[in-house]
Amino acid sequence: MNEKNIKNFHPTGTCPIRDILSRLGDKWSMLVLVTLNANGTMRFSDIHKTIADISQRMLTVTLRSLETDGLVSRKIYPEVPPRVEYDLTETGKSLIPHLENLVEWALTYTPDIIENRETVHV
Repeated sequence: MNEKNIKNFHPTGTCPIRDILSRLGDKWSMLVLVTLNANGTMRFSDIHKTIADISQRMLTVTLRSLETDGLVSRKIYPEVPPRVEYDLTETGKSLIPHLENLVEWALTYTPDIIENRETVHV
């Protein structure tokens, strides 16, 4: 019998596929990262204006998660009122080429995917 090496993805320990990609694959994280890459350092209100359909609460949650993962930095200036700015960290910047590849792939294959969705009936 021919035994084939099958890769398993069981949830033991830290699984980068489940852990990292689930964080980046949420509805807003990649948009926030791409926005910061395109615009550089931004204030919360400017990010919110750029991604118009995100709620303030969800933007706050997303920025905190990205900061916790070390992809985004937050700098608070001791002013009245306090000024807070967000920027990509070096780790966040290192992710951008991969996101750009994914965006390029999506732009290239979206017409095919839409056509398949319309023609394939489940």
